Amino acid sequence: MTAITVNGKIYEVASEARTPLLWVLRDELGLTGTKFGCGIAQCGVCTVHIDGVAVRSCQMPVGTVGQRAVTTIEGVGSTTVGARVQKAWLDLEVVQCGYCQPGQIMAAAALLAANPDPDDNAIDAAMSGNLCRCGTYVRIREGIKHAARS
Repeated sequence: MTAITVNGKIYEVASEARTPLLWVLRDELGLTGTKFGCGIAQCGVCTVHIDGVAVRSCQMPVGTVGQRAVTTIEGVGSTTVGARVQKAWLDLEVVQCGYCQPGQIMAAAALLAANPDPDDNAIDAAMSGNLCRCGTYVRIREGIKHAARS
């Protein structure tokens, strides 16, 4: 058994230490907001926060999480920045199909927590690798700027 803290709650998980955090979140804890995309940490759909830093959960073994706090899309709205990002997404209707948006929101929230007033270059750097098949990149950028202003 491994103990991990997810969204402020401690869980005892039975998965092997090498099991990707993504599968523990989805299959063992029932937190299905974090999505599976590519499985090789290239698309960003599986992004979660580990101690506030955006990471790809599909390639992070649960055994490496240790005592660090995991935040998923289900919990990010309880943070000030996460709530602002989620509201901006709704205000500006950023979402098209929505599949990539949990990862987009998690990356945007981590960016704004570290840099409350990012310029376009900072946004590009933080969001690179978060793919959107619908091409809502312009709306995502505007959502981040809107959240920064609010």
